[in-house]
Amino acid sequence: MMMAKTLLFAAGAVLLGTSGATAGGFQVYLPSQQSIGMGGVGVGLSMEQAAQFLNPGAMAMLRQNGVQVGVSATFARLAFRPISGGPQRELENTTVTPFNVYASFGPKDGKFRAGVAVYTPYGSTLKYQPGWEGRFALTEITLRAVYVQPTVSYAITDQLSVGAGLMILASGSVNLQRAVALPSAEGSIELDGKTKTGFGVNAGIFFKPSDKLSVGISYRSKIDAKVEGGDVILADITPALQPNFAADRFDATLPLPATVNIGIGVTPTEKLTIGLDANLTQWSAYRSLRFDFTKDGQPAQVGRGTFSESKRSYQDALTFRLGGQYKATDELALRLGAAYDFSPVKTGYVTPETPDNDRVIATAGVGYDITENFGVDASFMFQAILKRTQTEAQLLDNGTTDRVAGTYRTNISIPGIGLRYNF
Repeated sequence: MMMAKTLLFAAGAVLLGTSGATAGGFQVYLPSQQSIGMGGVGVGLSMEQAAQFLNPGAMAMLRQNGVQVGVSATFARLAFRPISGGPQRELENTTVTPFNVYASFGPKDGKFRAGVAVYTPYGSTLKYQPGWEGRFALTEITLRAVYVQPTVSYAITDQLSVGAGLMILASGSVNLQRAVALPSAEGSIELDGKTKTGFGVNAGIFFKPSDKLSVGISYRSKIDAKVEGGDVILADITPALQPNFAADRFDATLPLPATVNIGIGVTPTEKLTIGLDANLTQWSAYRSLRFDFTKDGQPAQVGRGTFSESKRSYQDALTFRLGGQYKATDELALRLGAAYDFSPVKTGYVTPETPDNDRVIATAGVGYDITENFGVDASFMFQAILKRTQTEAQLLDNGTTDRVAGTYRTNISIPGIGLRYNF
């Protein structure tokens, strides 16, 4: 039973990854360098091509066609101390580089605009030190995902516009490594697979009743990320136990939850812009995670069964964001922001691949127009994930003993750079 539980948890880590390095749960929220510098706001603003992600309804209000690209680098410092004491464990150094590309086109004085966005809402790497207490749940994981979103937006009036985009999970891959607990030795397992193409909708409404005030609301629907026929690779399994590990493929489905976003933009002066956003992520769709194991297309055994199911029981969670931009000169823009991100992970459900808790976030950024049409943006985000302790008693109470008791503490630094060209 113990072997089945630890394999189940490892498979769960394949889909979850460590994308939560940039948002609660396993969600990434790095819209663009301009938005990051302002705390991630933008639902109630129409400032840049990243409106395709933040609020497609605002894209029609952009005054110029344009292209912008950006990349961030996440540096996570995670420390774990087992509940029983002992040495502190830390992550080995890893760097992840989520990116974004946005482009929109339309008649210069027209009401219609079309665009395309490419971004990485999931993509991380995590590697624990050898010999750590949770090695039978997780030692290393890599997750990659790329979304493509064609988008259209229309200005119904000079104050009101709408828009929608087709979200396409175009490419995704996962790789996991972990130790396997055997009666008199340790084996290893690697799970590797690609996600199937998935589809969702990103839609929004933008309203600007005056030059100083704007509001917006957007909705990004759930996408089910499916892995079918992923590889199960086992090593150092003792011959006597090999019949209990016959499977060489696995199938699983992970819901990527829907989000509802509301934003307000205020422009007190021509130089100052302020944004306030609230994001509700519907994590309650994530109740459990089931894995079906097969060999040659038929159910096959892993541990003591042909499938396993693990509790998640996430809860819906809010994020509040506040940020601003000040035009120091015609060419130079200075940005600051902050956010508070509530964790969807309940007590007793914390896992090594998402050692999550509420997050305090601070950001800063700068933009510079090199020419009338060409500019560069830089951003920096710091996240402090509040310390979280999970006890053996809590795991027993929730029936979640397929994870590790102990204390997690995580800080994340995310610098980024972006380029934009308007025409």
